[in-house]
Amino acid sequence: MSGFTLHLQDAMHSERFDDVTSFVGEDSSGSFGILPGHDRILTVLGFGLARFRHLDTTWQFIALPGGVLSFVDNELVISTRRYVRDADHRKIGETLAHELRREEEDLGAIKASLRQLEQEMLKSLWNLKRNR
Repeated sequence: MSGFTLHLQDAMHSERFDDVTSFVGEDSSGSFGILPGHDRILTVLGFGLARFRHLDTTWQFIALPGGVLSFVDNELVISTRRYVRDADHRKIGETLAHELRREEEDLGAIKASLRQLEQEMLKSLWNLKRNR
C-alpha cells in the first residue's frame, strides 16, 4: 500500500511528509480518518489534536486551533493559523503552555502600549479643546 502526501502549513512555516499511511482528525461531525486513496474531502478542523502516521512509524501529533483540511488526489493539505507537531503529545502540551505564556506577555505589552497611545490622544484632544 502506497501512502499519501501531507502538507502542513501555517502563517510562519510549512512541512511536507511523503508516504503518510493514515491521518485522524476531528471536525464538527466528529472524528474521522483518512487512508491512501480516500475520496475527495474538504472540511474545517476543530480546535485540538490531530495525528498522522508517517511510513508506519509512531504517531505524530499536531495541535492546532482549527484549520481547513483538503484531500484531493492523494494530497492532504492542512492550512491553519498556527500548529505544533511532535511525536510526544505531552511535549506538545508543554510547548503550548510555554507559547501561551509568551503570547500573554506580548499581549500585556501591546495593551500597555495601547493605553499609553490612548492617554496621549486624550491629552492632545484636551489641549486642542483648551486652546480654542
